[in-house]
Amino acid sequence: MKKILPAFTCCFFVAMIACSTKDKPAPDPDPPALVGLKSIRLNGADMADRTYGTARKPVVEVQFTTAVLPASVTGAVQLTGSGGQPVTVNTSLQAGDAALLITPADDLMPLSSYKLVISNALKSAAGGNFTGTVNKQFLTGIDSTDKFSLISDDSLLTLVQKKTFNYFWNNAASLNGMARERNSSGNTVTSGGSGFGFMATVVAAERGFITRDQALASLTSAADFLLNKAGTVKGAFPHWLDGTTGAIIPFSQKDNGADIVETSYAVMGLITAREYFKGVTAAEQNFRQKVNAIVDRVEWDFFRRDDGNVLYWHYSNNYGWDMNLPIRGWNECLITYVMAASSTTHGIPPTVYTQGWVGTGYTNGKQYYGYTLPLGPDYGGPLFFSHYSFMGIDPNGLHDIYANYKDQVVAHSNINRAYCADNPLKYYGYSGDCWGLTASDIPGGYSASSPVNDLGVIAPTAALSSFPFTPEKSMAALKFFYYKLGDKLFTEQGFVDAFKLQDAWFADSFLAIDQGPVIVMIENHRTGLLWKLFTNAPEVKAGMRTLGFTAPYL
Repeated sequence: MKKILPAFTCCFFVAMIACSTKDKPAPDPDPPALVGLKSIRLNGADMADRTYGTARKPVVEVQFTTAVLPASVTGAVQLTGSGGQPVTVNTSLQAGDAALLITPADDLMPLSSYKLVISNALKSAAGGNFTGTVNKQFLTGIDSTDKFSLISDDSLLTLVQKKTFNYFWNNAASLNGMARERNSSGNTVTSGGSGFGFMATVVAAERGFITRDQALASLTSAADFLLNKAGTVKGAFPHWLDGTTGAIIPFSQKDNGADIVETSYAVMGLITAREYFKGVTAAEQNFRQKVNAIVDRVEWDFFRRDDGNVLYWHYSNNYGWDMNLPIRGWNECLITYVMAASSTTHGIPPTVYTQGWVGTGYTNGKQYYGYTLPLGPDYGGPLFFSHYSFMGIDPNGLHDIYANYKDQVVAHSNINRAYCADNPLKYYGYSGDCWGLTASDIPGGYSASSPVNDLGVIAPTAALSSFPFTPEKSMAALKFFYYKLGDKLFTEQGFVDAFKLQDAWFADSFLAIDQGPVIVMIENHRTGLLWKLFTNAPEVKAGMRTLGFTAPYL
C-alpha cells in the first residue's frame, strides 16, 4: 500500500528544495587563458638583454605560448632611442597569432642605443594577461661607409696635424701663448701641455700652417709670460696657472706648488723651440735669451730632497714635501731625469738616475702577444709612457745598460694594439684598426687606461702618437678613425679625446696633453724634426751622456 503524504508536506519539501537551489552561488567562470613568452630572437639569434653591433633594420621575432589579441599589440610594443624618443615600428602576427615580428619602419641611426619593451598591455586572444617580460637594449653597429672623401696618406697626415694645431692656436693670443688645460678650462693653462704646444707650434711653422714670424711671436709671448708672470717654486712651474695673471692654480689641495714633471715637459718644449729659432735676428736672439733664463733657474737639484738619490715630484711653499711622491720608473718621467741632468746650473749626478729612477720592477723582459717588453709594468702601462718623454728624446739607436729604447717603445705600442685586437673583455668595437689605451677622458671622469685597466675606452691620441713606432698599424687606426668614425670623432680641433663604442659615447673634450703628442709624433714619424732639434741641444747631449746613454746623435 502506498503511503500518501499530506498535500502540505509535499509543498514543504518542494519549497525547501527551491530555497536550497536559490541560495547556492553559481560557479566562477574559467579565467581567460594567459599568454607567456616562449622565445625572442634578434636577426635570427637569441636576443640578450643587451646586444651590440645590431643591423640598422633589425628584425625581432617573438614566440608566445598562445595566440595574442591582435588589437593589443600596438599599445604593448614600444621601441625608443637613447633619449627616450619613440621609434615607429611595423608589427606582424604569424603562426596563428602566436608569433610576432617587429621591425623599425625606417633604418635606425648607426652607433645608437635603443630599447625594446613589450608591456603587460599585451593580451591573449582570450583576453588574458601577458606574464612574460621583454625589456631589451641593443646598440646599432658602425656605419662602414666613408664619411669623408679619400685623400692620400700624406695629405691625411697633414690634415690631422693642421686641424689638431687649431686647439693650441685658436686661444694662443688670449692666453699669452700658453695652452688651455682642456677646451672647457677657461683661463686655466697647463705648463706641461703648453710645452707640448710649443713643439706643435714649431711643426706648424715648418709646415706653413702659420708663418715663422707668427710662431716666434707666440712663443716669445709664452716665454715672457713664464719668465715674468708665472708663479714658480724653486724655479719650477706648477701643473696649472692662470693664463692671464700667472697665479698658481692648485691641482689639488697640497699640489699648489712646483711640479717638476710638468716643468720638464715645458722645458723640453722651450729647448726644442730655441733650437729651431737659431737665426741672427734680434727677435730670435731675444727669444733664446728668455728660454735660457727660464731653463737655468729651475733648481732640479733641490728636488733631490736633502741631496737624496731620487727626485721628488712636488714641493709646496705651504705644505713642503707632504705630497711625498718620489719619481721612479718606468713611466712617463724619463724626460724629467734627462732635463735635471742637462741643467748647467742645478744638475744632478748619475746616481740619482741609477739609484732613484731605476728602482724595483724597472726591468721586465717578459713576452706579451709575442713581443718582448724590456722595461716597465705588465703589458707596458698606458701608451703615454712611450709618448711624452720621446716627443723630444729620439729612441732610435738609444741605449743604456738597462734597455734598447727603440725596442721598448715599439714593443709597448705593438702590445697595446695586439691587446685591443685580442679584446679579452669583449668590448664592442675593439679591433686591429680600432685600438689605443692611454690616459684620457672616460664617461663621467678620467682614467689611465691600459690592458690592466681596460674600461672599453679608446683614445685616438694613443695610436696616432705611436706613428713613429708602429707606422702601418697607426695609419690603419687613423684611417678607421677618420673615414669610418670621422662624423663623430673628427673636428676643427682634431679628434675628440676619446670614445666608447659599447656605450655609443663620444667625448666632447680636447686636452692639451693629448692633442700635442698627435702633432709632434706624426712629425717625428715623417721627418724626425723634433727629435733632431731637441737632441741637438748641447746641454741635452751632455745630460744624456751623464746618465749613461749612448746613441749616434750623442
